[in-house]
Amino acid sequence: MCIPLTCVFRTFGLLLILLAVTIGAAAVSGSDDTRGLVSRPNIVFFMADDWSWPHAGVLGDPVVKTPNFDRVAREGLLFENAFVSTPSCTPSRLSILAGQHHWRLKEGDSLGGSLREDFDVYTEMLQQAGYRIGRFGKGVWPSKHAFRHRDSFGERFRSFEEFIKDREAGEPFCYWHGGQDPHRPYELNVGVKSGIKLSEVKVPSCLPDNETVLSDVADYLWEVQRFDREVGDVMMRLEAIGELDNTIIVVSGDNGMPFPRCKATLYDQGTRVPLAIRWGAKVPRGRNVSDFTSLCDMAPTFLEAAGVKPSEQMSGRSLMPLLSSKKSGQIDPTRTFILTGMERHVYAYPSRALRTKDFLYIRNFGPEKWPTGEVAGENPKYDFADEPWPTGKGAFSFNIDPSPSKQFLRLHRNDKSTKRFADLAFLRHPSEELYDLRTDPDQLQNVAADVGYVATKQRLRQQLDTELTKSQDPRILE
Repeated sequence: MCIPLTCVFRTFGLLLILLAVTIGAAAVSGSDDTRGLVSRPNIVFFMADDWSWPHAGVLGDPVVKTPNFDRVAREGLLFENAFVSTPSCTPSRLSILAGQHHWRLKEGDSLGGSLREDFDVYTEMLQQAGYRIGRFGKGVWPSKHAFRHRDSFGERFRSFEEFIKDREAGEPFCYWHGGQDPHRPYELNVGVKSGIKLSEVKVPSCLPDNETVLSDVADYLWEVQRFDREVGDVMMRLEAIGELDNTIIVVSGDNGMPFPRCKATLYDQGTRVPLAIRWGAKVPRGRNVSDFTSLCDMAPTFLEAAGVKPSEQMSGRSLMPLLSSKKSGQIDPTRTFILTGMERHVYAYPSRALRTKDFLYIRNFGPEKWPTGEVAGENPKYDFADEPWPTGKGAFSFNIDPSPSKQFLRLHRNDKSTKRFADLAFLRHPSEELYDLRTDPDQLQNVAADVGYVATKQRLRQQLDTELTKSQDPRILE
């Protein structure tokens, strides 16, 4: 029987319509690979420079105002135990890029170091997968990029607006916002001038509670607030272009606050940082997660979210199970500790640490050989209003940035009211340190030599050795 040609065309047209509807439904429902191509998430990482836990409103700081960080935490996840690999900017940021601890990065393990070309980094892996990458502000400076001859966070732009100006429709992007704050130098007394009341400022327990230190901390908190405003500006732009809920937003810091016994140390004030992640389209909101988390975990997380297989080099663990869970508190029973370490900041202070809920154990390698950076016979006094960032010989002694707080401890090192704080900041470290966080959350009393902690110290020492061996740490393998 002969079928009219018009019937054939009509039937074929109906089939095409049905096929188009099916493909469209699949793209919406995510029932096949089409969704991965249509809605790969954007990634925006806001990195503060020298920002310690718990200096944010949502973390309980009584003074600092961080409405934008608080919003990210409120509309996403707040991580209560987030740590950097190392409390020094260059290696900390390189460890984030490479998704592995800094001690595995050869020449990239210290301040000003460079990353070899054969290390995979999440930004360039995403770029190869079709992402637009770029950065604002500080990437891994002061690295000289001796091997790669580029900053792997991408080309530098003057603003987020400039970065997305030439973006193609639907092109996913990965943007690094490297804030300059709250890194020193500070405008002296800017905190007080802005309205911060010194009577409400909470000074870290490792520092004396006096007007010099209070004002210095207030200046630091003012810069934290300025960084937070930058977060808000970019989030506002993401909302305006309709990309906010399809963007993984991360807000954190690269190491602790630039004060004595904080930055460039393995105590919490050096390694524990604020971390909040928002992904409106995917992550259940309003949860606090207590799992121990390293910023090395960010690279495999971003790659998995984008549908890119993480590099086998990466030792960090994807946070996707934590992001997708609807629970709060402890989610992954294996995330009960974290490793941190140090090679060299301005001066070499090689050390490693194991941090659990109840203890901090630190191993110091050859501390008797650590250079202090002090200039014999000299104890200069700086006018920080006139010279906010001294860089002369000895300015960075003890791996501590020059500041009014540090200067006060130096000039009053043997005063009865100050000696305890100065000793904490300036005395040489023993080969082992152990802090019982149940009774000493501020990590001021080393109990490594106490008889009652022999078994605990031995257990943590063995655990640290085991984990560092698994991590192929040269300090353990040599």
